[in-house]
Amino acid sequence: MEIIKKDENQHEHPYIPELKELYKKGRITRREFLRNATLLGMSLASATAFLSACGTKATPTTAPTNPPAVQPTPVPPTATPKPAGPKRGGTMTIATRVPRVDHPARLSWIEGVNQFRQVCEYLTYTDYDNITHPWLLEKWEADAEVKEWTLYIRKGIKFNNGQELTADDVIFNFQQWLDKDVGSSMLGLLSYLQPTGIEKVDDYTIKLHLDSPQIAVPEHLFHYPAMIVPRTFEGDITKQPIGTGPFLLEEFRETERAVFRRREDYWLMADDGKPYPYLDKLVYLDLGQDDAARIAAMQSGQVDNIFNPSAEIWQAVKDLPTVKVYSTATAQTFVIRMRVDKEPWNDNRVRLALKKCIDRQKMLDLAWFGEGVLGHDAHVAPIHPEYCPKDIPPYDPEGAKKLLAEAGYPNGLSVELSTQQARAEPAMAQALRESAAAGGFDIKLNILPSAQYWDIWTEVPLGITIWAHRPLGTMVLALAYTADDTGKPVPWNETYWVDPEFTTLLKEAERTLDVEKRRAIMCKLEDIQMERGSVGIAFWTNVWYIANKKFKNVGAHPTNYDILYNAWYDPEA
Repeated sequence: MEIIKKDENQHEHPYIPELKELYKKGRITRREFLRNATLLGMSLASATAFLSACGTKATPTTAPTNPPAVQPTPVPPTATPKPAGPKRGGTMTIATRVPRVDHPARLSWIEGVNQFRQVCEYLTYTDYDNITHPWLLEKWEADAEVKEWTLYIRKGIKFNNGQELTADDVIFNFQQWLDKDVGSSMLGLLSYLQPTGIEKVDDYTIKLHLDSPQIAVPEHLFHYPAMIVPRTFEGDITKQPIGTGPFLLEEFRETERAVFRRREDYWLMADDGKPYPYLDKLVYLDLGQDDAARIAAMQSGQVDNIFNPSAEIWQAVKDLPTVKVYSTATAQTFVIRMRVDKEPWNDNRVRLALKKCIDRQKMLDLAWFGEGVLGHDAHVAPIHPEYCPKDIPPYDPEGAKKLLAEAGYPNGLSVELSTQQARAEPAMAQALRESAAAGGFDIKLNILPSAQYWDIWTEVPLGITIWAHRPLGTMVLALAYTADDTGKPVPWNETYWVDPEFTTLLKEAERTLDVEKRRAIMCKLEDIQMERGSVGIAFWTNVWYIANKKFKNVGAHPTNYDILYNAWYDPEA
């Protein structure tokens, strides 16, 4: 269990007592209490103790399984319960893309993230229940206005080159994230922080002095480009694979394979008194974009896991006797995005016309076998705590024709749609092409290999882009729909849409602790995106983690992350 070394109330955030009262009055759920209290620096042990005292049974899967000095993380609630005495040894082979990788801060694909998160780690960890915990941090504290954050780094953690992790390394990473020349999406996410706002208190403590209040700093530190590298890092993780993580890079061949072997001196200790991990090796195998090849590899036992499988893969392998399928609802979606600085998408009437051509239920059924929930063209999902429910827009091709005529296209409009040959994108593109024809759009499809699409994803006028789950609705809005301090769209603003009213409301939402008040702001933000935004969102997906049932302590993380430090192989299962 977690050990509290001093009275937590000494530094308790002033909003915590109000949170407790809201929970007692039934105004917030158990999960909302946990996520908000822990974000504000309350330990998970104290938060669950409070819930237990209120007569709520604490969920055992969210409690730490080891002392905090070595283990701040829960076993995934969707994973197979961990029996006594996990075995050591074994190799897990994962079918996935092996994309080009250089600076972790520039990572745009979870495939590459999953590979190098085995070498590098994060300051925090957002678990399978969307609760955020310290990881390389021991704890954090926020002031009353959530404008000053103090981060306490765990002592004694070493990189795999023997160098100890200190505040200088953490500050170096913040500086990289905030360097426009590096080009990290963290730049948009951390828009409330300047390099001058980072203060070194001592070798294991830093303070962040924010330009504006922000409730989600700990969750932002688990954004996937936020891997921690040493201050000696020179810019290419494949050439300098130094991190604090449980595995070492053994081999990396772009578009072919990435191999990682167990690190013997990892800082995190398992229940048997030895360092994690249990597995000897991880092999990430690139089988290309063909679903049939990955299905065959799973059926034959060539691979043990398929990363972020399409609905077709799920349908084909879910009943195999050697396979276990884990599933969870998420905020993952496939965004139909229009770049607003390019014709004809600079005319909002044209954007609205295309949105009216989305047959949402048909698209969900065709592209994802109905395994999700419908969306309403605002990039906030029902799973987000501040989500504001709206009516699902109907399929309205006649309304689309009228808008196109008003925009100067009475005879319709020909456009090109680009996307990648992966998962749901081709089926969505074909469905949109067919449904939009009745609304006056002649859509030509440009279906590209994934590597080619990701080279141009921010440049195409019209495209479909997969966006991963984020635990808060405000996070993806900051990443994808804002500008930097010069007015230039942030690196992941692929549509170039920036709206002053939207930005102002988003800043207000980011400082609002009360979930109900934040939801009221989100209602306005969603209205703006629906009425004059740059995206159509047909549905939010379930995600599946498909693995050989001999592998234990695995599960479906909402963001499709491979959390494998404590995974183990049972040859007798």
